[in-house]
Amino acid sequence: MGNLINNELVYTVKDRCRVCYTCVRECPVKAIKIVNGQAEVISERCIGCGNCTKVCSQKAKSFIDTTPQVYDYLNSGEKIVACVAPSFPAEFSEIEDYKLFIGMLRKLGFTYVVEVGFGADIVAKEYKKTIDDPNSKKFISSDCPAIAYYVRHYHPELIEYLAPIVSPMVAMVRIIKHKYGKDLKTVFIGPCIAKKAESSEVDQVITFAELRNMFNNANITSDNTTPSEFDPPIAGKASIFPVTRGKLHSINKSDDICDENIIVASGRIHFREAIKEFEEGLNKSQHLELLCCEGCIMGPGMTNSNKIFTKTTHIRNYVRNKLLNFDTAAWKIEYDAVKDMDFSQTFSSADRRIPIPSPEKITQVLESIGKFNLSDHLNCGACGYDTCIEHAIAIVEGLAETEMCLPYTIEKLHNSVKDLNLSNEKLASAQQSLKQSEKLATMGQLSAGIAHELNNPLGIITMYSNILKDEAPADSPVHKDLELIVEQANRCKKIVGGLLNFARKNQVNLIETDIFKFTQHSIDSIIAPENVTIELKSTLTNPYAYIDNDQWMQVLTNIEKNAIEAMPNGGKLTLELNETNGDVEFCIGDTGVGISKENMDKIFTPFFTTKPIGKGTGLGLPLIYGIVKMHNGQISVDSNAGEEAGPTGTAFRIKIPRTKNL
Repeated sequence: MGNLINNELVYTVKDRCRVCYTCVRECPVKAIKIVNGQAEVISERCIGCGNCTKVCSQKAKSFIDTTPQVYDYLNSGEKIVACVAPSFPAEFSEIEDYKLFIGMLRKLGFTYVVEVGFGADIVAKEYKKTIDDPNSKKFISSDCPAIAYYVRHYHPELIEYLAPIVSPMVAMVRIIKHKYGKDLKTVFIGPCIAKKAESSEVDQVITFAELRNMFNNANITSDNTTPSEFDPPIAGKASIFPVTRGKLHSINKSDDICDENIIVASGRIHFREAIKEFEEGLNKSQHLELLCCEGCIMGPGMTNSNKIFTKTTHIRNYVRNKLLNFDTAAWKIEYDAVKDMDFSQTFSSADRRIPIPSPEKITQVLESIGKFNLSDHLNCGACGYDTCIEHAIAIVEGLAETEMCLPYTIEKLHNSVKDLNLSNEKLASAQQSLKQSEKLATMGQLSAGIAHELNNPLGIITMYSNILKDEAPADSPVHKDLELIVEQANRCKKIVGGLLNFARKNQVNLIETDIFKFTQHSIDSIIAPENVTIELKSTLTNPYAYIDNDQWMQVLTNIEKNAIEAMPNGGKLTLELNETNGDVEFCIGDTGVGISKENMDKIFTPFFTTKPIGKGTGLGLPLIYGIVKMHNGQISVDSNAGEEAGPTGTAFRIKIPRTKNL
């Protein structure tokens, strides 16, 4: 049994782990390794305290089941002794008479049922001798196997301070074999997992939780059981052993520093701190009475492990009732029979510490999770480690992952969401551009066919109407009619020309151009009424970019003219030139009437216009769209036509590359 600690005393139940890091946080020696989203127990680092099995709400941590071996003993016909830990009243509190509990054990098949509390009486006396000896070395109590493992594995330099006294369990096994014969099989039953690996002197160890399962499987209850009494030797006052300070109370000692040189600490945080200070020499004038759990009544082998005060009450009542009719003379006879036996043990070093990584490696890991200075060290404990530095050390040692840092993971998630939103926006824009391109391509093919078919008859109409107009007297009605024909024919020619410009895939002729001066020239090329003000602003540090001057002039003047026409009652036209990530950005906004929501999706559609008949062809913005795309640029529009939503107006935003990257 003693080497069981090296064979997965505690293990992970695959696929139950939800990676909450509670087990990492509760493990006093950080014997938990996160691997592929599973918190695995590192058996060679484990001290068997079982904290992880208590705190895991998903039951992803469990301990080795030794009941099959006990069943083998019970079925073998051999004499089997059940050594019951003194914490049993806290576990089986529903059984009003403890004698029924003993009867249940006998019905299960145990030959003898003894109280380990008597072993606690013996051990308590041994500790009293050491405490009362002013010349003895200050000790660290060794009756809690998890504490002994912790010292051996993680503070091996303190081995000499471990009290060389066996635990009550081992003491009781030695007493039983002395009293009833060495051919007995011994089974310890208690609340502790670490006991399963404490000593090879004990044949098997099961927990109270495992014993309950055995009772259930055999259909053994207090209602179908005959009461029975413990086999001697009967335990005395040390039955109070399983509660914090129980050992001291059993030998009438106090943990008051003013009265005694004893420090009592229990629980995963306090026992480590006590040992750390002892190692540093801060409390070496004091004996350390330590328990890994908050008393043995809170051990991981209990089934109802959260009601510490209720459990303490059950233990107190049991011991109080026991002592009311206690046969001190019989106890003294049993004690005298074994008091001279050897109850000593020795400990050897089993150093399992991992060397601390270099400061450079720790810093490198900290920076990888966004910890560049001390102000970034939140030490929130969400990862399961008390400090960011401890987490970084665990990452270097291969015990932890960067994703365990909650602030880092949340920030990473936010960035991923932001990138995803940006990708979605780009995808939506690309889809819209593709839809528009397909629409324009279809319309372009149709427009090209129509334009070519109309050009010939239009040329003939224009030529002959001009000949007839020149021949007709200037003051004749015919001359005026011919002027109208020529005017409308020219208008048709312009429309056809627009169709061809829209339809054909012009090659851009890129020339390095001063964008600011070019934009100013476009403003000078249009006629603005007096009630419209025009403002040009620029944040360009480098005004030069490559554009096709002729085509880009069409873009700017078309938008500028549309803006002026959208402000019949006056307003302001603003042109801004900016640079973003190597692109040149044109922002052209007006304070006009705006574009209604239902028309926003149609503005780049050929022949769509909101202007009166004869005032527009609906080819201006589609032409602009095509030119921008031929410059590998992007164009977007924001507009508000309803005053209830704020100031009305329209803003075009165009981005084109500064360099030749067509």
